Amino acid sequence: MSEAQPLPSDKAFVGPARGLVADLFRPRPGVYWADLLASVAVAYVGFALVHAAALPWPARVAAFVLSGLAFYRVAMFTHELVHLNHREMIGFRIAWNVLVGLPLLVPTFLYYTHLDHHRPKHYATRDDGEYLPLGRGPAWMIAGFLISGLWVPALVVLRFAVLTPASWVSAWARSLIHRYASALVIDPMYARPAPNDRERRVWRMQEVICLVYLWSVAALVATGRLSWTWVAQAYGLAVFVLTINAVRTLAAHRYRHLPDETSGTLVEQLVDSINHPGRPLLTEVWAPVGLRFHALHHLFPGLPYHALPEAHRRLTEGLPPDSPYHSTNSPSLGASLRQLWRNAAAAARERAGATRAGNANCKTFVAN
Repeated sequence: MSEAQPLPSDKAFVGPARGLVADLFRPRPGVYWADLLASVAVAYVGFALVHAAALPWPARVAAFVLSGLAFYRVAMFTHELVHLNHREMIGFRIAWNVLVGLPLLVPTFLYYTHLDHHRPKHYATRDDGEYLPLGRGPAWMIAGFLISGLWVPALVVLRFAVLTPASWVSAWARSLIHRYASALVIDPMYARPAPNDRERRVWRMQEVICLVYLWSVAALVATGRLSWTWVAQAYGLAVFVLTINAVRTLAAHRYRHLPDETSGTLVEQLVDSINHPGRPLLTEVWAPVGLRFHALHHLFPGLPYHALPEAHRRLTEGLPPDSPYHSTNSPSLGASLRQLWRNAAAAARERAGATRAGNANCKTFVAN
């Protein structure tokens, strides 16, 4: 569909599309459990093998990469947990926090705000912490976003080891910490709304566990019971995971909306998002747990990740050729990143040209 062609209304588009996938919304717990446990096993075994002195360096590097990719995959399950009904798969939710969320310092409470990213009235606005107008330039913002993973792990440790107890002794500090340091977002100016009572209870419990965990690790290192090299490896792994996720995030949307321009409709949100259906084995590495079908996920957030390939097939075959859904497909990660960079650079040139024209008009007015 051409961008100049009017988009259909949500009512006209979403109903027929949903009819094609209506039987796919039920999650299959067996798939979730098998995927999580297998990936966790690979992640922790690979992490341990990096320290196996008997292995040659190439094998240890390969173990680091493999464990990093496995940790990345299991970390992305937090995205699924947010969209599951909180009364569904409670055991899986607890297991994920114990095995992944708390050890990696990404407990589920940090991601509750993700649902605002899907609400049409919030999407791409200041109420959406997972959106920045990167497609509007300047292009250096894209590069800055990619390298942010170098310092984010240190900020996360600071958040739980220092700011958590600080929030207990100062209401003023607690308000700032809860609003500006308690959400997994990409917009540093995002202010998180106050949690409801149920969320607050979970929030406090997970905060305390992360605090005790970090202080325990610090004590073990200080007493020589744990080598600092394990901590350095964990930091490097966090940077590795965050960098891959930053690349994926850049390819998830076109990022053309400004904060004051709400997308308005679900269809507009859809066409600002991107699917990567090709090369499924490779794409699953950098966009795991269904994230390669990101536009489809924005259309139907309730679809479980294991149903997305079949849902994409049905929508591709069942929707008319001029459907906006077909415009969401990208041939590759590289193509999406190049287009984002070109859009940002072109927008920056347009702004520079407009500024020069405005300055020239001012000079002409003064001269006259």
